[in-house]
Amino acid sequence: MRVTKVTLRPVAMNKVCAIASIVIDDEFVIHDLRVVNGDKGLFVAMPSRKLPSGEFRDICHPINTETRQMIQDAVLQQFAAEGGIEAFRAAAQALESVS
Repeated sequence: MRVTKVTLRPVAMNKVCAIASIVIDDEFVIHDLRVVNGDKGLFVAMPSRKLPSGEFRDICHPINTETRQMIQDAVLQQFAAEGGIEAFRAAAQALESVS
């Protein structure tokens, strides 16, 4: 299994820098992964929904560390290729000023 496409769009939501979609093996897509600038650096958070209790639960997620790392590496490589934090922060600010 491999990530065959990564698409990113800038957002300005607290520590979230971008929203990602990935395609796996040109056959399966996952939307709404979040690129987060956390206290220990960038990481990729899986899509989740808020439960009535206020907790968040992942909608989908890898079941082993290797797959999680493969997804994170693919997304963060594309994020860096598109300019990284500063580029996405500037793009998000530009989008907000248009609104």
